Amino acid sequence: MRVRRVLAGLALALLAAPALAAPSAPAFSFALLDGSGLFDSRSLIGKKILVVRFQASWCKVCEEEAPGVERTYEKYKPSGVEVVGVQIQDTAADAQRFLKGHGATYPAGLDPRLTIANRFGFKGTPYTVVINKKGEMVARIHGRADEARLARVLDPLIKPTPARKPPARLQ
Repeated sequence: MRVRRVLAGLALALLAAPALAAPSAPAFSFALLDGSGLFDSRSLIGKKILVVRFQASWCKVCEEEAPGVERTYEKYKPSGVEVVGVQIQDTAADAQRFLKGHGATYPAGLDPRLTIANRFGFKGTPYTVVINKKGEMVARIHGRADEARLARVLDPLIKPTPARKPPARLQ
């Protein structure tokens, strides 16, 4: 009788496991504001960690955090992290003025009608989504996402996993 309960508990745990997995990020693409081409998130899956920053030129918190977003980009870029800005409900001129005014060098594009943002569960600015190399949304931050908060999410993702030692051979 006890064995049946244990087996039933294990079966339930195994069935629930997929529900605990991080949701897959929707693919998206847009023309880059600097005119250099097209950004396509699918090209990064399996290669880089992606930080998607939904922001707007008229958002006061976005203004305050903009320098920190750029510093995060510069700090983590060598570790295989890409930051991309999605300027929501902005004109190209306002978005470019916002990015240039804050010295942003990360790629950015427009989402004037929230087409991309709504696919990510957008509720307001700022909104930051971190996508791991498997294409899973491992963090969704509604509101403030300062440098320290982003570091707490990114640092574990970029740490190399320790190599497993092969079992010792018996002679």
